[in-house]
Amino acid sequence: MANHKSALKRVRSDEKKRIRNRYQHKTTRNAIRDIRSSEDKAEAAKKLPVVFSMIDKLAKKNIIHKNKAANLKSSLSKFVAA
Repeated sequence: MANHKSALKRVRSDEKKRIRNRYQHKTTRNAIRDIRSSEDKAEAAKKLPVVFSMIDKLAKKNIIHKNKAANLKSSLSKFVAA
C-alpha cells in the first residue's frame, strides 16, 4: 500500500484517468463498429471525420499507438470507399 500522501493521490488520479481512458476507447470502438455495420455509403462517409477525430485524440493521449491509429483510419477509409 502507498506510504506517502502523494502516492495516495497518485492512486486516486490514476484510477480516474483509467476510467476516462476506458470510456473514450470504448466509445471510439463503438463508433468504428457503427461505420462498419452501416449499409449506406453516404451515412458512413458523413460519420468518418468524427471517428477520425476520435481516433486522433486517442493516439495523441497515448491511449492507442499512433501506428494503430493510422492503420484504423486507413482501413476505415478503404472500407467506406469500397
